[in-house]
Amino acid sequence: MCKSLNAILWLVLLGCANVVADPGKLPQPFSASYSLHSMGSRIATMKRNFSIIENGVYVYYSETNTDGLLALLRKDQIIEKSTWRFTEGQLQPLLYSYLHTGGKKNRNVEINFDWSERKITNSINGSSWQMPIQAYIMDKLLYQLAIMYDLDKGMDKITYVIADGGKIKTYDFELIGKEPVHTPIGDFDALKLVRHKSNTDQKTTIWCARELGYLPIKVENVEDNGRQTTAIIESLSGANFSGGPWSNQ
Repeated sequence: MCKSLNAILWLVLLGCANVVADPGKLPQPFSASYSLHSMGSRIATMKRNFSIIENGVYVYYSETNTDGLLALLRKDQIIEKSTWRFTEGQLQPLLYSYLHTGGKKNRNVEINFDWSERKITNSINGSSWQMPIQAYIMDKLLYQLAIMYDLDKGMDKITYVIADGGKIKTYDFELIGKEPVHTPIGDFDALKLVRHKSNTDQKTTIWCARELGYLPIKVENVEDNGRQTTAIIESLSGANFSGGPWSNQ
């Protein structure tokens, strides 16, 4: 799978490091699908599903498959899953998993967040190691919901601490304004956020629709070499879309 596809699969879909929630507001279940495009061709499809498994515990699931001409060359599949909970008004990861099959070598990742022991256990293709846990840390899927939450609170500079590949990384996003975005599910005057990767020309731009609870409706990733990959929302179901996924239950 091309580098640009891998980059945007991590980011799509699509204040402070602490994500403080209004205790009276809980996420509503929803499902969304996206198409991914590069160099004028459709290269993949992605489905996102947000569900409640028990009181106070939630799952965010993502499945991406190659599509179009790329699918004739290889059958890649990426499955991500974040299990998390609300605790004291915060989004707190419990277990993150990532499985990539169909490439030259399968990649299987699991990150276990043990809050009682204050440690994170990373497992990648059978090799495991531990590192100390940090307050308000996120996994690579959960922070994408946190973006929606923080935009709803009016934040314009958003920073997250992420457990990523056995390391702790910082993701900084800046809100730079609004732009009209046309999608298969409608036209939106979306908020536009940009993340620049340190010491590179790589840039990720995310457009989030206020009418959909700031759900990402478009994501664009530009690499150092100028190669561009774009994801666009194609369908959406569930939730209370008059107020978006984040609304009173």
